[in-house]
Amino acid sequence: MTAEYLSSAEMLQIKIAQGAKPGEGGQLPGKKVSEYIAELRYSTPGVELISPPPHHDIYSIEDIAQLIHDLKNANPAAAVSVKLVSEVGVGTIAAGVAKAKSDHVTISGHDGGTGASPWSSIMHAGTPWELGLAETQQTLTLNRLRGRIAVQVDGQMKTGRDVVIGALLGADEFGFATAPLVVEGCIMMRKCHLNTCPVGVATQDPVLRRKFEGRPEHVVNYLFFVAEEARELMAMLGVRRFEELIGRADLLDTRQSVEHWKAKGLDFSRIFHLPDVPPVHLGGPARHHCETQDHGLEKALDKRLIELARPALERGAKVTIETPIRNINRTVGTMLSGEIARRYGHEGLPGESIHVRLAGSAGQSFGAFLARGVWLDLIGDTNDYCGKGLSGGRISVQPSAKFRGEPTENIITGNVALYGAIEGEAFFRGVAGERFGVRNSGARAVVEGLGDHGCEYMTGGTIVVLGATGRNFAAGMSGGIAYVLDAQGTFARYCNTSMVSLEPMLAETEQEAKLAREFWHKGESDEAAAKHLIGMHARLTGSVQAKRILESWNEYRPKFVKVFPNEYRRALGELAARQKRLAA
Repeated sequence: MTAEYLSSAEMLQIKIAQGAKPGEGGQLPGKKVSEYIAELRYSTPGVELISPPPHHDIYSIEDIAQLIHDLKNANPAAAVSVKLVSEVGVGTIAAGVAKAKSDHVTISGHDGGTGASPWSSIMHAGTPWELGLAETQQTLTLNRLRGRIAVQVDGQMKTGRDVVIGALLGADEFGFATAPLVVEGCIMMRKCHLNTCPVGVATQDPVLRRKFEGRPEHVVNYLFFVAEEARELMAMLGVRRFEELIGRADLLDTRQSVEHWKAKGLDFSRIFHLPDVPPVHLGGPARHHCETQDHGLEKALDKRLIELARPALERGAKVTIETPIRNINRTVGTMLSGEIARRYGHEGLPGESIHVRLAGSAGQSFGAFLARGVWLDLIGDTNDYCGKGLSGGRISVQPSAKFRGEPTENIITGNVALYGAIEGEAFFRGVAGERFGVRNSGARAVVEGLGDHGCEYMTGGTIVVLGATGRNFAAGMSGGIAYVLDAQGTFARYCNTSMVSLEPMLAETEQEAKLAREFWHKGESDEAAAKHLIGMHARLTGSVQAKRILESWNEYRPKFVKVFPNEYRRALGELAARQKRLAA
């Protein structure tokens, strides 16, 4: 997610899970990763893309609150939504999401989902949307949270009757997916993952895509019929405005269904229960969305940074800003980056147009989605999510001159640094926490040690580690390069080699060295690329470790281990062969 992408959105949705893929992630086979898809996903054509089953930056409601805050900083005008699966306890999670300041929540039923879903998920995961929606409405109402947040429901919504029942159970909005796809021509072959859709809906094959005959007017016509049926049912109920339907489960006629011989013995009272609260006009809680969340953006440090950076934003002049920072200053640099992205797109500003020098302990998400042309230069330390979604900017962090410890043995940045980074540079004179560089797609970084799960699911970029790593390094890593200083000779024990190969930095064949120069280091060999990054690290952070390595390069060079993804090697070879054929 780049700063430009976020700044251009009207709504941003955090998909915690989907009804037919709860917590399982997803995989896009390498043969479907065309040049166009690879460009959009900031990856390499032909290399399989693995969506991590867990959200590595979300382990609690507080983590969701931080991500929501990040997104609101990137684009204050966009609504932020969280997608949850209908299951037992979803009401409690929805209450947490509302308290985390989400503007919108989606309850996804088990019936919908992509045709690429595993059969185990389609048949055995999630519950009907009616159950999750009823629980969410009751829980939010009882806790006086319902008015703060819009509730959407989806999962095989097809008719106006579905819309009305959804409203009576508590939904403000409704998601339609399968039915409009069928209207557009989908024949539900359930082979979306094979790239062989016979009607051209779910395929990148240009021959098959020509078979697609859908038109926007088809969907418009279908939804008009849905709305017409919903209006007829509202008239039968004597309701003029849609808001009057929401949360009115008492208007559901349940007798015919409950008295049916197949349903005898089932107790539906909890689904149709109305919370025992006073009506709104007597001080009771709202039953539908009617309030706005307070995201506290007016307190952001970026408000001041934007004002001080006006010469750079408006005239392209270089600006240097000096300011203290505290850990209550969260998501610093993100609102400024959103302003740059809205004016200049992903290209941002040239060079180091805005140099922000800070001193202190930065809060969470320092430099998240940082745009090109911004350099955050911090003397101190950072919390979690530093450099998340880095979009071309530069981050450098070094300890205070008063710090008497050894940087290579002390944490300077928290967990999940550079998560989903797209482009840019980051230099940390110290040790990072766990999950460093997860799903990095193009950023270059130097760090002096890190915790478990480093470079997991990485698809691009270059990471140099001048110290020890934790366990499970490079799990699911399908692209990019990592160079690890293995001074003790123990790195192989901690690296997950299921998708990567470990080799000496200088053990390249002539062909591989040529590939390196052509593709992943922009004209530099492995050794030159690593040495250049270490040199920048020494210059920008004053790292003693980096200076020591450069001064004794011939001694340290053999101790570096190159982590090279197997699929990346294959794809680069195919790209080189294709370019050679085109040149001939």
